[in-house]
Amino acid sequence: MDEALAPIAPHIRRLRLTSFRSHQTLDLTCANGAVVITGANGLGKTNVLEAISMLAPGRGLRSANLEDLRFRDAQGLTQESWTVLADIEGATTGAIRAGVAFEGEGGRRVRMDGETRRVDDLAQALPQLWLTPSMDRLFVDGASGRRKFLDRFAQTLDGGLSRHLSAYEKAMRERNRLLQTPMTSFSSNSWLDALEDTMALEGVAIAASRLAALDALAVGLIGLREAAFPRAEIALEGTLEAGLRAASAVDVEDGFRDRMRATRALDASAGRSLEGPHRSDLQVVYAAKNMAAKDCSTGEQKALLVGLILAQAQSVAARIGDVPVLLLDEVAAHLDSHRRAALAEILTHLGGQSWITGTEMEAFSGFAKNAPVTAIQMTPSGEAVTL
Repeated sequence: MDEALAPIAPHIRRLRLTSFRSHQTLDLTCANGAVVITGANGLGKTNVLEAISMLAPGRGLRSANLEDLRFRDAQGLTQESWTVLADIEGATTGAIRAGVAFEGEGGRRVRMDGETRRVDDLAQALPQLWLTPSMDRLFVDGASGRRKFLDRFAQTLDGGLSRHLSAYEKAMRERNRLLQTPMTSFSSNSWLDALEDTMALEGVAIAASRLAALDALAVGLIGLREAAFPRAEIALEGTLEAGLRAASAVDVEDGFRDRMRATRALDASAGRSLEGPHRSDLQVVYAAKNMAAKDCSTGEQKALLVGLILAQAQSVAARIGDVPVLLLDEVAAHLDSHRRAALAEILTHLGGQSWITGTEMEAFSGFAKNAPVTAIQMTPSGEAVTL
């Protein structure tokens, strides 16, 4: 991407937190480019990134319950609500003031320039991706984390994916509950028919969105400098995804609906739905070694993961024209000086805003060599000092 376009990539100019996690109040002014937050562990660096992630669909980079994000004072008293307010600037949207608030029973509320909006609308104005230490086990833990990883990327390309996921999961939970209800008829049941119709429609939409994201990511990986980060080969394992590669969406939808009706008794016995996009899995291979990512070393897995995030960012920029905001928590861990320097160069060339945390500023010296950096030091008193 032309570096001249970097200043108009979607970015946060000012971030204000109220009663969020460890921050009773926090007010940060920042520029486009790298925002590096340093300080000892436990001072709330990751909490800042988590607050930004609440401006995206889902439960944020820690998958926390909204009520658990409330500030707790020294006496253990918890605030009733929290807010995240961001002044956003971008080429397509101009200046926007966006806020997310949690007020107990009302759940999460989203406002943009004073109007109530959906979180999907906010995600379009500020697309974002993130990388956290907990994701270091992405390749060795269960498939759920890999699905979420791919879906987060897919949501930046398809704003409707979060609604498809929500509708599918709601229908699946209701179907599972109904299958477990005594005396439920499996052979003729209009309620089950309706739920399975919804699951078939939404499930195929989810699979199609994931395949589009997978193909976009594959293109982004081709453009990744392999000398800096190992290139990955990716595939998506799932019955609906495989079906869509060979048949029309209508045929795949009809087939999935028929299989659900035929396996009602089996699913009831298992206590869950045994087929669907909720069981798909992202497969990752270290291309140069032809080795599954799960079998690679810790350092190789970290490098593969960073490479995937960078390829995702490049793919989003190519597909929608906006560079996503990147939240990179403790990204320097397991990266040597060569890869840290390469990361700085790639992010600078990408031209978006990256929020990066670490314990020592020295680990990010390469960023200052390539472009201006907003350097923020968290202090033991909870203050944020711009260096």
